[in-house]
Amino acid sequence: MLNQSTNYYYLVSGLPDIQRGESKGLPSLHELLSEVLPQLSSDDLSLMRLVFSHYDNINFLNYLRNKESQLNINGFLVKSDLDELVSLMNDDENPKDKRLLPYILEYYRLTQLEDDFLKGIEAVDYLSGLYYSYGLKSENKFINSWFEFNLNLNNLLTAIYCRKHKINQDKYIVGDSEISNVLRTSNARDYGVGGLFEYTEEVIKLADEQDMLERENKIDALKWSWLEDNTFFNYFTIEKIIAYCLKVEMLNRWKMLSFEVGSAIFRDILSSMKKEININA
Repeated sequence: MLNQSTNYYYLVSGLPDIQRGESKGLPSLHELLSEVLPQLSSDDLSLMRLVFSHYDNINFLNYLRNKESQLNINGFLVKSDLDELVSLMNDDENPKDKRLLPYILEYYRLTQLEDDFLKGIEAVDYLSGLYYSYGLKSENKFINSWFEFNLNLNNLLTAIYCRKHKINQDKYIVGDSEISNVLRTSNARDYGVGGLFEYTEEVIKLADEQDMLERENKIDALKWSWLEDNTFFNYFTIEKIIAYCLKVEMLNRWKMLSFEVGSAIFRDILSSMKKEININA
């Protein structure tokens, strides 16, 4: 059910206008969230956290590998939070803590119970699958649809990439949705999802773009358009604020790309075809 309980007239009115392709005077995502989060209701804060928990996902995996890893500042959990939550999960069979999202607990329990639970799937992809499944259960229509759109978009891009390079896509497709399962097995021209995902033909066409940066630009344009269409009738709601933050996240990514065009950035772009959790997600 769409959350319409709180309207943020002053907050939304005070947000600077932003346009795709323009980054002058743009705040960082961290700066924006630091300003916005204290003004949200507890329920809406939970929605915002869910959308941007992909930073916590990466931070959590890095923490499990090395407790001294540098954490992305866009995460909601700092090192002391992770220290406490891991200790809690170790000591309590049914830990209760609002900082601990259920899919994180599920992933951590699997790491303790089964050495080979990943079965060849990369940890980030496995955790992403749990994250998407959790997001798809949201009662907020916008959040639910955003997770579904990103899951289908990223999985279709992954299937296209795997077919092009003759890679078995089974272990790279994330989630357990109908479209996810079709993409794992279909050999059809439209990957079997032409009638299930309305953006199928558009994604197949943009995936043919040979220039990596231009292809990423077209993917972000599709996401931006989706956000515009799905918040058209939202004026001062949490949905409008979340969409704004997601747009700022995209603009900051391109701002970074304009300054850093090294090999590491290009590797990140390639891997994002199957790993991006930006909702990025």
